[in-house]
Amino acid sequence: MSLKLRLIVMNFLQFFIWGAWLITIGAYWFQHKQWSGTSFGAIFSTMGISALFMPALMGVVADKWISAQKLYGALHIAGAAMLFYVPQVNDPHTMFWVMLVTMIFYMPTISLAIAVAYNALKRDGLDVVRDFPPIRVWGTVGFIAALWTTSLLKLETSPGQFYIASAASLALGLYAFTLPPCPPTLGKGEGSRSLVDVLGLSSFRLFKNRNMAVFFVFAMLLGAALQLTNAYGDTFLHDFANVDAFKDTLTVKYPAIIMSISQISETLFILTIPFFLKRFGIKIVMTISMLAWFLRFGLFAYGDPGPGLWMIVASCIVYGMAFDFFNISGSLFVEQQADPKIRASAQGLFMLMTNGVGAILGSAISGWMIDRFFTSPEGVKDWHGIWTSFALYSLAMAIAFVPLFKHRHVAGTPVPAHGALDLENP
Repeated sequence: MSLKLRLIVMNFLQFFIWGAWLITIGAYWFQHKQWSGTSFGAIFSTMGISALFMPALMGVVADKWISAQKLYGALHIAGAAMLFYVPQVNDPHTMFWVMLVTMIFYMPTISLAIAVAYNALKRDGLDVVRDFPPIRVWGTVGFIAALWTTSLLKLETSPGQFYIASAASLALGLYAFTLPPCPPTLGKGEGSRSLVDVLGLSSFRLFKNRNMAVFFVFAMLLGAALQLTNAYGDTFLHDFANVDAFKDTLTVKYPAIIMSISQISETLFILTIPFFLKRFGIKIVMTISMLAWFLRFGLFAYGDPGPGLWMIVASCIVYGMAFDFFNISGSLFVEQQADPKIRASAQGLFMLMTNGVGAILGSAISGWMIDRFFTSPEGVKDWHGIWTSFALYSLAMAIAFVPLFKHRHVAGTPVPAHGALDLENP
């Protein structure tokens, strides 16, 4: 098996594990367990909590003590055991801790997979910039394949989704030990770095620059928006099963397949990012992302599986722009703005603000808000009100971002002409 094919298999399974349950856990939660929205929001916050510290911590372990591919495999095997146990939990408080441990094992594997792939490609004399993206796109394909598998097997409200994810995690964990070696690289002198440097905390100096501080705050708010769509999109479509006019539509029978249009759109919009960044700059691109989130939620608010199906499909197509234009473009902006000495930790800070702090706030606040304002005493959710409030949140972000983020773009360049920031004199 060629190196590229081996890495494609790794990326496919990496995101197949996540896709098997991430979008459909809401339907399982509310229909099978019938627990509260606040408890569900807490469950989704486990991804953000684990993202606050585990990727950096496991990165240090891989750099200093254990080969990355072996650590990667061990984490996936442990994660497989946790995913297999999830359906046995019947108490929401216990479920929080079980899912937290599950995410503690899973979240660092995302960055470890990148480290293993980069190391293998470089060792084989290949160009990472040219050869890695076609490999990574198979991760999104894996996510879509998992969604379709869960949906076609009618496991969206069943514990079977976790058993599928567990089996894939176990397979990847064992497979990881056959991947090209990625041994520790820190020498004795490098290993003596201060704890602040090791954990990447020096990147917080970027907040001394007003523009970067504004950028990171809005990245956090956009991370919260992403969490909202992950947590409630599939559940929203499932609820149409309670409406006689829609209960037999394909959208209600296979909602995960409809939601997978979002991931397909994501793969396409990635290709447009270089053009938009070069032509318009990060400020306009980020503003477009916020307006796309406004459309994403607004179309959901008025869509339905009947005459309004086109709105749901359009919402899924818009998702690609909403996600890529802040997540991928934001990462490129941070790469170009940060001092070369802290670029890796600056990316860690971007992930912390979006997948960490933003995800936690998005989960906790949305769960409380839905319980408090948009759920009837009988447990019926006002989805029009929920999505409208989320849409107004995104629109408010766009309106505030334009005057607060004072960024000067030079046409024809994807980054400012002045280059990386001087952290000592921002």
